[in-house]
Amino acid sequence: MEHAAGRTPAAKRGPGGVITIALVLGAAVGACKPEDAAQTSREEPRCVEILPGASPLRRMTRFEYNNTIRDLLGDDSAPADAFVIEEEALGFNNQAAALGVTQLLAEQLMKASEGIAERAVRDLERLFEGCEPAVQGADVCAAELIERLGKRAFRRPLTPAEVERFARLFAWGNDEHDLSTGVSVVIQAMLQSPHFLYRVEHGMPDPDARGVAPLSDHEIASRLSYLLWSSMPDDALFAAADAGELHTAEQIAAQARRLLEDPRARAAVANFHAQWLGLSHIDALNKDPAVYPRFREGLGSLLRAETEAFLDHVVFEDDAGDVATLLSAPYSLMNAELRAFYGLEAAGGTGAAGAFEVVPLDPSQRAGVLTHASLLSVHAKPDQSSPIHRGKFVRERLLCQTLPPPPADVDIQPPEVRPGVPTRRQFEQHAADPNCAGCHRLMDPIGFGFEHYDGIGLYREVDQGVPVDASGEIRGSRETDGHFDGAVELAHKLAQSDEVRSCVATQWFRFGYGRAEQAEDECSMAQIQEAFAESGYNIKELLVALTQTDAFRYRRAATEGREGREGREGSAP
Repeated sequence: MEHAAGRTPAAKRGPGGVITIALVLGAAVGACKPEDAAQTSREEPRCVEILPGASPLRRMTRFEYNNTIRDLLGDDSAPADAFVIEEEALGFNNQAAALGVTQLLAEQLMKASEGIAERAVRDLERLFEGCEPAVQGADVCAAELIERLGKRAFRRPLTPAEVERFARLFAWGNDEHDLSTGVSVVIQAMLQSPHFLYRVEHGMPDPDARGVAPLSDHEIASRLSYLLWSSMPDDALFAAADAGELHTAEQIAAQARRLLEDPRARAAVANFHAQWLGLSHIDALNKDPAVYPRFREGLGSLLRAETEAFLDHVVFEDDAGDVATLLSAPYSLMNAELRAFYGLEAAGGTGAAGAFEVVPLDPSQRAGVLTHASLLSVHAKPDQSSPIHRGKFVRERLLCQTLPPPPADVDIQPPEVRPGVPTRRQFEQHAADPNCAGCHRLMDPIGFGFEHYDGIGLYREVDQGVPVDASGEIRGSRETDGHFDGAVELAHKLAQSDEVRSCVATQWFRFGYGRAEQAEDECSMAQIQEAFAESGYNIKELLVALTQTDAFRYRRAATEGREGREGREGSAP
């Protein structure tokens, strides 16, 4: 047992200084006082004990359900698209605390299992994998199917009691109806089990670590696959778990690197980016055609495709693959239609018109993902840009500071567009209103830096006939404070910020672990930050680092009371 594996008494520091609880856990701005946001603790993390933090039951999201059904049964019909949309917490839809089961969702899960089973039994020969009921007997073939499919559906070998229960269910369906019905009801029961819908983890007894349990190899395999693929383990990962080869940090890291080379990792990383950056809301964009005649139906999907292609290239193709490139790259990936939207010259060469290619951009106008029309459009209003939303995005998603909602008696409607009055001047009223000034002085000065981009992300030199003033300022951060002129300068400032790098790691922790960070996670976070820094802030190496922590490899030992509560919380139809 590796009690001290991967643990350091104090993480290495970057130019920004010590890693503190406030830094690794993110800051809540509270009452929007900059001096509060800048406060930090000077205590060093003490990584003596194994402190895994919470291990809540995690129900599959719709994205994970679709992927798992595809990999389990070859069904790519995306049945979870019909499920109710998940509640979001911390900006993500996979947070365990928000993933309950309503009566409506329970019914949808039941109906989905029926449809999936019906499609699966149309090819019994493939399901039985060479076992012929007419030769070996229906019960024999069913027993083999139950063992094999159940292990993959539950991400662990079935218990004898579970095997017996599914065998009785098959026998009833087969005897009362036919072979297909027997197999169908088994599949339905598996897909409605909490052991399929949830990642149920008990850990293994460990007499040397009081109150802490190392996860089993199969539980580690499941954590790996859902972190990096948003789906179930593949055969190689199951084989490693069966052989007890997911016990050490090195074994887990080797599997993590293998999984990152699979195309499924790209889809999972894209899902994180879509939620982190707000791209998941782009399909609902609504713009005033009188103000933005170049906006059309379907443009949001095209803009999202650009950002997804760019992020995929940065993480998986770019030699650096780091946070700085993500935030300040002087290029994007576009096809002919996107070039036309941005007003760029058509590409030379013989590439297909719809193909996405690396396109160098004017470095005085564009830098990295922050100047993509997708983000700028999402964080804007139907008829104007929005310094508030753009500043809030930087504050919460890149600096990990949470702003409180506005007071109930404050009018949150944006000012109306007035001819001859630029957006900046209209929003500067917040600085004079005492009910608004506290929070808006943290958001608006950042958002003003994006004023060279209109409500659909196109570059402009003038707004309402007035030259754009894109000067801005960051206030109340820990070490990123200061003036800047325009989003390009802001992007380069953020790209070199230790505070931003720390926040990126924190956002991945929240998304990857499905929960908020806690005080017990201090050492795990310090370990992640150290590995991230040593890699040059490489995103893929950050994902590997997430698999090496106490929080990933262990769980609190379940007491009898807690185990009972978790069982009830994890119950499903």
